[in-house]
Amino acid sequence: MDNTQTLKTYHAILNMTGKMLTAAQNNEWDQLIVLEQECKLLTELLVDNNPEPILDKELLQKKVRIIHQILADDAQIKAITEPWMEKLQDLLESNNRAINLQQTYQSINNG
Repeated sequence: MDNTQTLKTYHAILNMTGKMLTAAQNNEWDQLIVLEQECKLLTELLVDNNPEPILDKELLQKKVRIIHQILADDAQIKAITEPWMEKLQDLLESNNRAINLQQTYQSINNG
């Protein structure tokens, strides 16, 4: 992968994280998962392109700016999804307790 392709891949990842952020903000969890998988494929392209080509100072600065934007998007996505994941975990635990209680009650009544 040459310099241009490498930067295009970083731009594509930035575009994808922007879409992921929008999906998270709109509670579009299924869409977020699809976008996350697409983003993973793009990052694998970069990983497989090891070592990356040496960039001149200007291109390196562009790459660093893109990475900072990607990380900022990622931080915002996590700020949205982590509380939602905690709520989901609490709901699942509550449902499991209810099921266990129901099974215990039924076994006492049937016993």
